Amino acid sequence: MQPNIKGVAVRKRTQIEATNKTMFLWVAGASVLLGFALVGAIFLTQMLLFNEKVLHEKDITLKTLKTNIVNIKELESKVRILDTNQALMDARSTPEEQAIRVVLDALPSEANSPALGSSLQNKLLFGIDGFELDKLQVDPVVGIETLDESGTGTSISAGENTISLSFTGTSGDGRGATPLQLVLENIEKSIRTIHVSTLIVEDQTQDGGEQRLMLTVGANAFYEPAVQVKLEDKTVK
Repeated sequence: MQPNIKGVAVRKRTQIEATNKTMFLWVAGASVLLGFALVGAIFLTQMLLFNEKVLHEKDITLKTLKTNIVNIKELESKVRILDTNQALMDARSTPEEQAIRVVLDALPSEANSPALGSSLQNKLLFGIDGFELDKLQVDPVVGIETLDESGTGTSISAGENTISLSFTGTSGDGRGATPLQLVLENIEKSIRTIHVSTLIVEDQTQDGGEQRLMLTVGANAFYEPAVQVKLEDKTVK
């Protein structure tokens, strides 16, 4: 009987070990499958969140494009109206120019103080009977046309997008204040906005001589840097 009992015990132990191995393999396999499932679930969740971000950015872009299309149509309508404005048409430098060009010339996109000085000297302050231009100064814009304060630039603009200028002139030939008045009228009629900040008139008539008046003007002109419109790529992370 002893051998049979011992054989039964060995078989049971063998079956238990086999069962343990089988259980271990099942548990290990289930753990691997659960790990893959968790990784897959995390990946799918990340993909869903990423796609949601992409769709959100696309929705923002689409709304922006729709708004721009509406704004462009309104802008085109306003430009067509301005192109038929008689006051702008009368202010054109040549009949071939569009009337809207007057608006662009009135507020240039660059400082270009030399061009402003040339316009003042050759147009607004030129050809006025009895007026003689003695001095004209147009300050270059610091940081744009000259070095900043740490460099060699010495002229300082009166404000943002502003060009400072000044000039001095005299009226003679006994014409009194009429030439000076014409100078101020020319500045007022200019398509380019010029804001006069200081105006001084001095009587320099000598004893027994013809009336001579000196006009000193300090003013500011303006410009507006161009706005860049461009499409950009945005990376969604």
